[in-house]
Amino acid sequence: MSTSPDATSTSPTTDPASAADDATRDIADVAAVEVITASAVHLMSAAAVKCGLAEDADAQGHLDLDEARKLITALAALVTASAPDIGNQHARSLRDGLRSLQLAFREASVVPDAPGEGPGEKFTGSVV
Repeated sequence: MSTSPDATSTSPTTDPASAADDATRDIADVAAVEVITASAVHLMSAAAVKCGLAEDADAQGHLDLDEARKLITALAALVTASAPDIGNQHARSLRDGLRSLQLAFREASVVPDAPGEGPGEKFTGSVV
């Protein structure tokens, strides 16, 4: 007889319910400020690539200002809404990154948005 595990048995590493429980416990240990800043960094990175700011030689091949606008607007909403709760130290660097992306977007646009109409500017005010 074979000593291999039964095909219907599950190990703790492959059981979906166990994996979900582990993920829930892991995320419960993470401070809200860390989740917010990590989310903001992901949005910033994606927006930077979509604005053509990637360091590789094909950066312009990733240029997609429609997608960048969506990402920057979501980032602006997140940063603006969370700033009072995450503290000035974290909010300041997120605002600086957001402003840099808004300016990069404006520079990459063939037809510039009117002041106050750029991505995220309804949350941050006009960026010039």
